[in-house]
Amino acid sequence: MNRQIRNYIFMFSGVLALAGAALYITDRIHAPYVFAAGAAGITVCFMTVVPPKDSGFRRRRLHRINVLAGISMIASSIFMFRERMEWVVFLLIAALLMIYTSSVTPRADE
Repeated sequence: MNRQIRNYIFMFSGVLALAGAALYITDRIHAPYVFAAGAAGITVCFMTVVPPKDSGFRRRRLHRINVLAGISMIASSIFMFRERMEWVVFLLIAALLMIYTSSVTPRADE
């Protein structure tokens, strides 16, 4: 997948995930579908990034953490469909993992 296309899909999926989480307050029928589409897009973007073979251990570990965050978002959407409030916990876990990887990734390039 082209890097620019992946970036656009990631941004659009992030907007969908945010809109689905916010929409859950008022419209519990359509919100899981919007959130699930966003979570699926984010997970696909994380899984299609292939770290170079010569990348270090740290870069590969950060990639696996991002994939784990995507899977946590998928789990969050499953709980949202079942109308269980555990979706918030899984979304928080995914958000914390993504914040960690985004703050550590620039230092991994050094």
